[in-house]
Amino acid sequence: MPLINRIAELHADITAWRRDIHENPELQFDTHRTSALVADKLREFGCDEVKTGIGQTGVVGVIKGKQNHSGKVIGLRADMDALPIPEATGLPYASKSPGKMHACGHDGHTAMLLGAAQYLAETRNFDGTAVVIFQPAEEGGGGGREMVNDGMMEAFGIQEVYGMHNWPGLPVGQFAIRPGPFFAAADLLDIRIKGKGSHAAKPHDGIDTTLVGAQIVVALQSIASRAADPLKSVVVSITSFETESNAYNVIPENVHLRGTVRTLEPEVRDLAEDHIKRIAQNTAAAFGATAEVNYERNYPVMVNADAETDFAVQVAKSIAGDQNVQENISPVMGGEDFAFMLNARPGSYILCGNGDTAMVHHPEYNFNDEAIPAGCSYWAGLIEQGMPAR
Repeated sequence: MPLINRIAELHADITAWRRDIHENPELQFDTHRTSALVADKLREFGCDEVKTGIGQTGVVGVIKGKQNHSGKVIGLRADMDALPIPEATGLPYASKSPGKMHACGHDGHTAMLLGAAQYLAETRNFDGTAVVIFQPAEEGGGGGREMVNDGMMEAFGIQEVYGMHNWPGLPVGQFAIRPGPFFAAADLLDIRIKGKGSHAAKPHDGIDTTLVGAQIVVALQSIASRAADPLKSVVVSITSFETESNAYNVIPENVHLRGTVRTLEPEVRDLAEDHIKRIAQNTAAAFGATAEVNYERNYPVMVNADAETDFAVQVAKSIAGDQNVQENISPVMGGEDFAFMLNARPGSYILCGNGDTAMVHHPEYNFNDEAIPAGCSYWAGLIEQGMPAR
């Protein structure tokens, strides 16, 4: 099953949808325009059912095959939300919303799944039911968790579920995947340090929280270098260091650190949380300050099921050829809330080549429209090969 001819014919339309979504980015659950566009398209395509408002602003479409002897139901998921990043691409269809852009390619994911939905609704050449899932708030809001908690899997009888993400640096037309843990658990970290403010000329009269915070930032890196097994992955990143004063001559009384913690194994996650609390609190105490640590377990590890990943590999090879599918790439330390759906049902997540573009979350990133035929064909292949018509 090579690239599908009908999808090739739809390429220009899918590109237009993608660029329209790109021009109008929306954050987290505030995907009202995008969700409405998706729902309208699904109704236009003739989906048997279109349900909105799942997981706040999620949209689900149901497409029944020509036959249903199998009773099988496969879910396909795309994410819809953008990022709070000012766009720097200079494209004619660049974001019209200052400070927001589709810097992760969710515009492309949504458009590709819409293209696959149109093709499947037209042809219905399968035995079972396809459920297309359009999710808000992948970027930190946990939209996947919200859709699962709303009972989506049970309501639509979904038995297995598949996700896909574009990947800069991987050539267009190629795919990459791995069984087992694929994307890391991504936890959120807040550390609030309280000392004693003073004049910068009299540091001995205070307890310098800036110094304490700097010591904590450095000490936290010992978790990866000294506390964790060197053969196991953990990344502790302090991404924000904020004092309560902008003055040149004031030693601030309070400092707020923020960051993320990424791990692939439960015992390493436990170790990281324990060490972060002890390092922050004891380092602060050594200087006479205090540190309050809030560690929030956010996205879990995203784990690809073995059987479903084997199936996904075969579908990808049928689209791209054996030589263009990497079957066991290294894990990614980024987080992905498709993990919540894979915790609810077996399935798999694959990377689709985006070519030589800026990396995701960069202000110059742009989804590569040349990736559309391969991505749409893969979605359709999961349905037609997973539920072949008799």
